Amino acid sequence: MDNKREFFHLRSELCKALSHPKRQEILVTLREEELTVSELVEKSRIPRPNLSQHLALLKSRGVILVRRKGHKSYYRLSDQRILQAYDMISEILLESLSSQKTVVKKAIGTRT
Repeated sequence: MDNKREFFHLRSELCKALSHPKRQEILVTLREEELTVSELVEKSRIPRPNLSQHLALLKSRGVILVRRKGHKSYYRLSDQRILQAYDMISEILLESLSSQKTVVKKAIGTRT
């Protein structure tokens, strides 16, 4: 049972890392290519100090990897399956919102 709890804890920590809107934006920005911090700041418009904190957390959870070349650090996703999971969650959210919209439309329609 302790192994299950440890697994649940680790999974929870990963999900927390992915749950912040700014970190989601970083993941989407890194979808196609690895980027430097300067490029991430430019593309995401997240201030550098704030971006650095988010990158450090994503790195500590194993979500992104860093490659150093000279004075530059290049960030990339550690595993493309992270985006597959992100995309699946987005699809579920869109379907859920669509269902809720239908319920509201029906409720309003029955009152008039």
